[in-house]
Amino acid sequence: MMLQAMGYEIDPCRPPLGEELPETLENHAGVVMFGGPMSANDNEEYVKREIDWIATPLKEDKPFLGICLGAQMLSKQLGGSVQSNKDEFAEIGYYPLLPTESGKDLMDWPSMVYQWHREGFTLPSGAELLATGHEYENQAMRVGENAYGVQFHAELTFAMVYRWTVKGAHRFELNGAQTRREHIAGRLQHDQQTKLWLDNFLNQWVGPAKQITE
Repeated sequence: MMLQAMGYEIDPCRPPLGEELPETLENHAGVVMFGGPMSANDNEEYVKREIDWIATPLKEDKPFLGICLGAQMLSKQLGGSVQSNKDEFAEIGYYPLLPTESGKDLMDWPSMVYQWHREGFTLPSGAELLATGHEYENQAMRVGENAYGVQFHAELTFAMVYRWTVKGAHRFELNGAQTRREHIAGRLQHDQQTKLWLDNFLNQWVGPAKQITE
């Protein structure tokens, strides 16, 4: 994992399995909140608890990165909403990414990114839009200096592509979804650019772990 290569220890927490989120991030450098098959609008207790908990890194000014569902949860925590677009379009596969002027000032962005969602988030008050898309306008946002939400999956590995396109094959019937062959071909074509972006982003977001010396 790239964060481990940067010197960080990973402390996984899985609220859907009943694991408790930390009360404070005093002993953590930051948070990455990943995606999942559930919706940010679901009524399960753990979904609501996770959305509410995002107030902790925001209040403590800790680096936060929400990916897909994590970005949608960040939007809801800040008063935004999550919903499908008017065509109920499912971005499942590779789709264009268009950085805003603010996004361009921060870093270079990949031109095509991997997606697996059929809902998007609105831009909450105070958030800065960094990248847009054709079907779902809000693809990347920044809140303050440390909190980011991205709709796409820059963390994708080949194992993830294989697993998702097998277990989630029924999703290919949704409006807008690409075929499994397009997923694999897209990874071969766009993976290098996406990895370069992720490496640059992580270095800007948290940078290498600081070594504690006595």
